[in-house]
Amino acid sequence: MGRIPRRQEGYSTDDNARALWLCAVLGQYGVVEPFQEQLLPLCHRYLAFLLWAQTSDGRFRNNVNYNRTWEKEEFSEDCQGRSLWSLVMVLTRFRNSGEDRVAAVMLEKGLKPVANFHYLRGNAWALASMSLLLLHLRGTDNFDPETKSLLQYSTATHLPKLTEKLEEQLLSAYNRIASPQWSWFEPMLTYGNGVLPWSLLGSYQVTGHQEALEVGLSSLRFLLKQSTAPAGHIRPIGNRGWRTLQFGAVWDQQPLDVFKLALAAAKAYELTHDMDWWAVVDRCQQWFYGENDLGLPLANPTDGSCSDGLTDSGISLNRGAESTLAYLLTEALVVSLRVHAEAVRQ
Repeated sequence: MGRIPRRQEGYSTDDNARALWLCAVLGQYGVVEPFQEQLLPLCHRYLAFLLWAQTSDGRFRNNVNYNRTWEKEEFSEDCQGRSLWSLVMVLTRFRNSGEDRVAAVMLEKGLKPVANFHYLRGNAWALASMSLLLLHLRGTDNFDPETKSLLQYSTATHLPKLTEKLEEQLLSAYNRIASPQWSWFEPMLTYGNGVLPWSLLGSYQVTGHQEALEVGLSSLRFLLKQSTAPAGHIRPIGNRGWRTLQFGAVWDQQPLDVFKLALAAAKAYELTHDMDWWAVVDRCQQWFYGENDLGLPLANPTDGSCSDGLTDSGISLNRGAESTLAYLLTEALVVSLRVHAEAVRQ
């Protein structure tokens, strides 16, 4: 509760994957110095958790009790995809470090269940992960031979085909549902929506399919419109009823949804260099600092924590890992945008 851990909630692979992702971004851009003393031990901790969570068939268990016993639960495609993304981030950001080879072994196993995914968000995470991996495998700054040898499954000819299959599944979902009034993949806007257009924008970079780019941008514009208050500030989809053509929930607003919108907007900027998308990322960042429906900050820059959301009765007292990492990843996203913009100018 607040900044005090609620031990009975235990731990999750989801949050450890997000934390590993954050470490990879901070390590890449030198945000935390010295890296060896401060950041690397955290990377080891989160990577070790994922290593422990992965079963022999490559799947990741998600929720563990405080006494280190795993909860009984259904397999989560979201968790699997999110874990894959964090491993690809380690693999591509920590070259020749030792950590990249551990990530490669885990990734090799973890990609195998993807062929049987059924749900859009799991598909989107897997699509984004494989697209980023393929982008680096095809680049000139390639992996060293030892690391690449650990990715035999990943470099096989069927991985690009699986990437195109997942891309097509998202496009098909969009084409079945979308209309002039509702440019979306599902009949309802729910949670973590930004991951869907984000994944298509990422896959476009490796497949070159124009439809992926067009649907990614059009669905993102629609999401932005639905996530903007009349006054112009960001208003993420409330989880107290979500949003349909007939109804739109205002409360409760979650930091995770703001971060996912920023993530997709940052990718749109990377592809188009349209400063309007950069402005969206900025508005998402400012949501955490008080440019929101309550005019109150959720984030505490001093300790890096973040409230779990906005409710009609005020700011949530809780400051959980998911919300705190959403805030910190948004901050890291702003840094990465600046680095990217500088590289483009040069």
